[in-house]
Amino acid sequence: MVTAEEDAHARAVLAKATRENFPVAPRFLPRAWREDLMAVYGFARLVDDIGDGDLAPGGADTALLGVAPDLADDRLAVLDAFEADLRRAFDPAGPPPNHPLLRALVPAVDRSGLGIEPFLGLVEANRQDQKVRRYAGWSDLLSYCELSANPVGRLVLAVTGTNTPERVERSDAICTALQVVEHLQDVAEDLARDRIYLPAEDMERFRVTEADLAAPSANASVRALIAFEADRAQRLLDEGAPLVRSVHGRLRLLLAGFTGGGRAAIGALRDARYDVLSGPPRAGRLRLVRQVGASLRREG
Repeated sequence: MVTAEEDAHARAVLAKATRENFPVAPRFLPRAWREDLMAVYGFARLVDDIGDGDLAPGGADTALLGVAPDLADDRLAVLDAFEADLRRAFDPAGPPPNHPLLRALVPAVDRSGLGIEPFLGLVEANRQDQKVRRYAGWSDLLSYCELSANPVGRLVLAVTGTNTPERVERSDAICTALQVVEHLQDVAEDLARDRIYLPAEDMERFRVTEADLAAPSANASVRALIAFEADRAQRLLDEGAPLVRSVHGRLRLLLAGFTGGGRAAIGALRDARYDVLSGPPRAGRLRLVRQVGASLRREG
């Protein structure tokens, strides 16, 4: 039984969906899809909040997960407890999960036949965030995105019953692109957490130092580096774009929202002349709508 306090807490986490670069569960989708996608989002948002140290004050989440008070600030310990509670959502013979956002996942697991692997990938990505603070090369960053981003797209395809090997491959390209764009928007915020998701080999190529990333605004070298990485994200979006036209109806509109959101975010980076240090460039609603329309019209 979910208490009123737990319900309010869960709603506060889910409300963060409006800040994403892509639509999470828009109202034009069938109700069952919306409910399952929001349950997946609640899981993903909560595990990211644990990994980023952004849990709500008061310790409600760690208490629900059964974490001892003296370990409440140990993110790896909290992630271990979170994974244990997650596994309860996939064990119909055992007790239900303790956390309300994981209890909300149970109907989605049952209705859509979701496997646990993508969820474990997202947990592992947040464990990696506690251990790995820098990435040597592009391939290393792609491996991280395989854990931190691609499972989300795979879960969307599973919820909608449209997961084929080709669609999964296209979805992975889109999700990796969206993750890269988010990292570009949040360079300053990530650096404040002692994390850099710009490959070290690229920083060296463009002669960008960590001190450059800590500046209040981007110099020419930083801007050139961000433009280079944004072009990579754009190519990944183009690679994944045929996914949109491989489906029909309302799902096509949802997937166009993902690709359009990514393109709109890249456009915002371009408009800011790739200065991501003065503040994270965000796309306005009009640009997003236009890019979603362009994704729907685009052939391929």
